[in-house]
Amino acid sequence: MKRIIFFGLLWMMTVCITGRAQNVDSLVNVLETQKLSVEEQFNLYNTICKLCMQNDLEKFKTYTDKGLKLATRERNKEMLATFNSRLGVFYEYKTSHDTAIIYYEKAAKLAKEAGNKSMEAKVYINMAVSYGEKGEYTTQIEYDLKALSILETLEDKKALITLLGNIGGVYRSVSDYKRALYYLDRAKRLAEEINYASGKLIAYLNHAAVYYDNKEFDKALEYYLKAYEISKKENDKHYEIFSLTYMAIIYSDYYQDFNKAEKYALESLQMAEEFGDSSLIKGTLCALADIYLTEKRYKDCDIFATNAWKLDSLDIDTSTGLMTRLVRSNIHLNNKEKAEYFFDKYIEFNNENAKKDLQETLIGMEAKYQTEKKEMLIASLEKERRLYVWLGVAGMLLAIGLGIVLRQKTKNARKEKQLIATQSILDGEMKERKRLAQDLHDRLSGNLSAVRFELNKNTEISQNVCDQLDKCIDDIRDTAHDLMPSSLQFGMKPALEDFAAQFPNVSFHFFGEEKRIKERMEFVVYCCAGELVNNSLKHSDAKNINLQLVQDEKNITLAVSDDGCGFDEKAVTKGLGLKSIRNRVASCGGKIDTVTLPGSGTETTIELKIKN
Repeated sequence: MKRIIFFGLLWMMTVCITGRAQNVDSLVNVLETQKLSVEEQFNLYNTICKLCMQNDLEKFKTYTDKGLKLATRERNKEMLATFNSRLGVFYEYKTSHDTAIIYYEKAAKLAKEAGNKSMEAKVYINMAVSYGEKGEYTTQIEYDLKALSILETLEDKKALITLLGNIGGVYRSVSDYKRALYYLDRAKRLAEEINYASGKLIAYLNHAAVYYDNKEFDKALEYYLKAYEISKKENDKHYEIFSLTYMAIIYSDYYQDFNKAEKYALESLQMAEEFGDSSLIKGTLCALADIYLTEKRYKDCDIFATNAWKLDSLDIDTSTGLMTRLVRSNIHLNNKEKAEYFFDKYIEFNNENAKKDLQETLIGMEAKYQTEKKEMLIASLEKERRLYVWLGVAGMLLAIGLGIVLRQKTKNARKEKQLIATQSILDGEMKERKRLAQDLHDRLSGNLSAVRFELNKNTEISQNVCDQLDKCIDDIRDTAHDLMPSSLQFGMKPALEDFAAQFPNVSFHFFGEEKRIKERMEFVVYCCAGELVNNSLKHSDAKNINLQLVQDEKNITLAVSDDGCGFDEKAVTKGLGLKSIRNRVASCGGKIDTVTLPGSGTETTIELKIKN
């Protein structure tokens, strides 16, 4: 029982120490309203995640996902490692240890590739905790030792102290006290060497716990006293109350010095009540109830145990112990009603499932007592009822499943028809553009050139007319090129290079392996690039526009970003330009993603899969 209290209080202390009360909303506001560099965005995502880790897991997950998306876009391995590790922490809090380990493994690999040894060690420590929660202590030690070998080469002594304490704690949990003390002694020496108060507290409390488990109460008391003195010096009320409580338990149970035990426990209770923490108050009340029960002060035991029960009667781990104290003290006080009440509660808490089985058995026995025939009839009717219920449930699930399948098939068929129609329109548009471009270039442009040649023969014609004809010829050639650029016959890269060269503030970058793909897909990529760049030129007041094409064996990614004024996505989603782009992308089974905010520029990414 006391060991359970120890673990509960120690965990609670750690949570309280690491929690920080800062205004997360103000940081989110900065992130969403101000124009920030990529590094500044990473810093804000990290800070928000740290602040939300203890008290808002859903917000922690949301901003971890956003940070991971930004890291993926920027191909920043260090940040990818950071946010994968944070996802591991999220699933660890959700007790999904296997999922947490998957993300930790990704993070460790990325940290190693990025050359960040400190991060790699921290990820190994987190993995060790996950394996420990699963009860796989051998694997836990394996990852702790991996982290230890890294931290020993670095200068982060505080992290090393914490890790040594963790390893000592693992060996203590499997009752290997010799190995536990080996690592805890190293942690203690290092913490004392650099005078690291938190490190000394961790080492002293772990030492005390090992000696307490091993029934070496003199040494346990010595280390609890050291922890008490440091916590008092550092004004750390949590550990101060915790140390006092355990000192009181040791004086009561193992030295029978009830005066000292009561003194420390009452002092601890007073501090806990001043601090206002109900968990700490309950822990000290339980300790006092234990002291008075051991001292045979049954009335005082009943008072303090009752007060603890009133604070929280739902926690099975501590409440079952409280009920045994209340039963024993009230038996000695000859208070049968209260003793019976808590004895019944004890049965209710510890045997809830057994009680249900017992009730069913009693019902069956009663039915059998009436008549064997009636019992069989009841059993038969019960089986029949359950069968009908299960058949009804199965029928309902089948109907729902069929409905979902039919609805999905209808939806897919509608999408397929829409896709075929869009592809047909694009094929027609592409052919018509080719025809118009050819006619403009070959016929109209040729005819105008012939007219100009004839006009040049007549010296009396004004030079202005010739100049106007030259301009018309150039405009027609430009229009023909816009309809279907001749460079597109050589591939997307040369076509987009020619397109970007027309504008002084548009830069084009190509990454990957240049290979020809289906004509329709090349046409879609070119048209989307043109539409997005023209949107930036017309509406964003951007000084710089970046056009980027990435091609590999399976995918094509087109990204257009600018440093302009941005826009409100909700206000422009119905625009014809964006609708046209979405339709073109959908016709190739692709995806489009736009990231923008008013005043923060715009980035649009299009991803297409290359089909054989």
